[in-house]
Amino acid sequence: MKVAKRRSAVNSKVEKDKLYSISEAASLVKEINTTKFNSSVDLHVRLGVDPRKPDQALRGTVSLPHGTGKSKTVLVLCPPDKEADAKAAGADYVGLEEYIDKINGGWTDIDVIIATPSVMPKIGRLGRVLGPRNLMPNPKSGTVTDNVGEAVSEVKKGKISFKIDKFGIIHTSVGRIDFTPEQIQDNAKEVLVTLSRMKPSAAKGVYFKSVYLATTMSPSVQIDVKSVSGI
Repeated sequence: MKVAKRRSAVNSKVEKDKLYSISEAASLVKEINTTKFNSSVDLHVRLGVDPRKPDQALRGTVSLPHGTGKSKTVLVLCPPDKEADAKAAGADYVGLEEYIDKINGGWTDIDVIIATPSVMPKIGRLGRVLGPRNLMPNPKSGTVTDNVGEAVSEVKKGKISFKIDKFGIIHTSVGRIDFTPEQIQDNAKEVLVTLSRMKPSAAKGVYFKSVYLATTMSPSVQIDVKSVSGI
C-alpha cells in the first residue's frame, strides 16, 4: 500500500526502536499528529502479568491531574434520598427504574454509571447490555458507592477507570492533542505510577514490557519507563 507523502514525513520523525523519555514522547506525539480534529492522546501499556489469573487481572482508577479534556456523561442509579447529592455534584441523569427500563431498551448514551450498593441487585440483570460496553458499576472502579456526590465530582474532574485486556495490555486516554506537552506528560506519568503501585506480588520478571504514546491516527512513540520518576 502506498504511503501518502504527509504520513511518510510524519513516520520519518519517529526513530524505529528508539526509547524516548516521557517528556520527549509527550512533545513528539503532538508534532506528528495529522488529524484536524482534537484527537485523543492514548497510553498503551503492556504488562508482565497473566490476566487469566484473578490476582493479576488488574483493574482500577486514577485521577488525571489535568483531566481527560472531554466532558463525561454520568448516570447515577440510586434511591430517592441520594438523588439531590448526585444532581448537586453535576450528574447528567439521576434516577432508577426509568433508566433501568431505558437501558433494557438499548439506551447507553452515557460514559459512566455510578450506583449505590442498595440498587445493585436491580442492576445485575443489565449485565448483558452494560458489560460489553464496560459500563457496569463496580466497587473496584469506585462506581458502586453510597457517596454518589463525591464519585460524580471525581469523574467530572478527570477520574478514569482502566482494565487490563486478555493480552495483558492496558489502553487508556491521557488527554487530547490540544493539551500542552507538560499536561500530557503529567497525566501519563500518573497512570504509570499508579500501575507501578498496583504490581501484583505474583508477577515475576519484567513488569513494564512496553509503553507507547499515540494519538488517534498517529504513529506510536515508545517510552523509556526508566525516564518516569516514581516507578
